[in-house]
Amino acid sequence: MAKAPAKPEAAEEAPAGKSKKTLFIIIGVVLVLLLGGGGAAAWFFTQKSDKPSAAKAEPAKPPVFVPMDNFTVNLSPEDGDTDSKYLQVALTLQVPEEKDAEDIKLHMPQVRSRILLLLSSKKASDLLVEAGKTKLTQDIVTELNKPFDPKGEPQKISSVFFTSFVIQ
Repeated sequence: MAKAPAKPEAAEEAPAGKSKKTLFIIIGVVLVLLLGGGGAAAWFFTQKSDKPSAAKAEPAKPPVFVPMDNFTVNLSPEDGDTDSKYLQVALTLQVPEEKDAEDIKLHMPQVRSRILLLLSSKKASDLLVEAGKTKLTQDIVTELNKPFDPKGEPQKISSVFFTSFVIQ
């Protein structure tokens, strides 16, 4: 009869060992979750948030254009050429802000005069190639960015776009 009570003790020890194993697994899973969550929280709070900096940054301003009336000029004669060449061009100026456009409009006679003098100094052969047209846009920007008044500030013309360009 001594053998009969031994079986129930063995049966009781097996579930207790199994429950300890399960307890260790549950504790391990909980620890992994806590450590993972803590690490994720630490990473989240130490990263820079893009939302505040995006809110502080101003949205891109739309470009401001100042269309110009057509220009028609006699071009400088080529070496040994007796025929006159003409340039008819329409262009648009780009400025950073509306106040710069208003300043250009205020000084329109000076703007047109500077452009006319510059265009009439060019030769047809220089303007027929793309590099010549690109240089002309740079020359116009340089010329127009000079102050209109002796003590005035320089203009802020950022680009020139040709909307019509005919050499005859």
